[in-house]
Amino acid sequence: MPPAGAYGHSEGMRLERIAIVGSGAIGLYYGTQLALAGSDVRFLLRRDFDAVREHGITVRVGERVQSIPAGRVGAYASSADIGPVDLVIVTLKTTANAQLATLIPPLLGPETAVLTLQNGLGSDELLAGICGAERVFSGLSFIASNRVGPGEVACFYPGTITLGELGRAASERARALGALWTRAGVKCQVVDNVAEARWRKLIWNVPFNGLSIATGGLTTDRLLADAGLAAEVRALMDEVAVAAQAMGLEIPESFIRGQLDVTPSLGAYKPSSLLDWQAGRAVEVEAIWGEPLRRAQAVGATTPRMALLYALLRQLTSRGPAA
Repeated sequence: MPPAGAYGHSEGMRLERIAIVGSGAIGLYYGTQLALAGSDVRFLLRRDFDAVREHGITVRVGERVQSIPAGRVGAYASSADIGPVDLVIVTLKTTANAQLATLIPPLLGPETAVLTLQNGLGSDELLAGICGAERVFSGLSFIASNRVGPGEVACFYPGTITLGELGRAASERARALGALWTRAGVKCQVVDNVAEARWRKLIWNVPFNGLSIATGGLTTDRLLADAGLAAEVRALMDEVAVAAQAMGLEIPESFIRGQLDVTPSLGAYKPSSLLDWQAGRAVEVEAIWGEPLRRAQAVGATTPRMALLYALLRQLTSRGPAA
């Protein structure tokens, strides 16, 4: 692995061959955008491998349909089959993060960059330990999309990507990554403080993903339609902001208000954590609720609602949804 100072010359940063690790709703959506823009995208697939090889990938954004036909899709069953690439995009659920130590190394060349678009907290540090902090870019996808079938995604809100570097201001390499997304038609913001951006995403994820499960399956529109639940959404948002501020991070009231204002446009949306819970899959409890709570408590922030929701979700996800 090259030393940090020698890694990734910004002006010559190659971003032609791209591996998607975690080809669920997020990975399929973003990988499709990059592929349709001309990138050589290689999807690492498990449960959808046979279906994608036979039928390709279909993404629906409102009335618009995008597709990569079977004969053109880069479908792979293992990292070894993909081999070294220029960019690895990690969209794996954090509940499967134990697999990253095996999945990532075969994809690394001398100057491979690694961009995580995972939820919650903790993945940046894990990836830095696997492949070196100098390779890792931290990203967040503000998007509403669901996997509706093998190789099929419905996107309700394309949103944006925010990305930056670990513990340092954005470099030319980060801006080159931002330009890659822009060329693919994806709105992207490159920031100097990506830790703050991660906490901003928790403003939405903590209440809506959590309460949708805690209420037994209510969609986002129904959470906001109930005055008591809408107040709880807002109270949880405020606690996340208090925790972030205790760490020296800024989340203005205008941002919180904007998250509340945009949510009704999603309609009867089921957050990804709710879909996982209803399907009997592991839920990202530790990344979205556990780790943020522990970090809040470590700096003395008062977050009783976050603590209660975390405890409730641990119980509910341990036994699955009621029949």
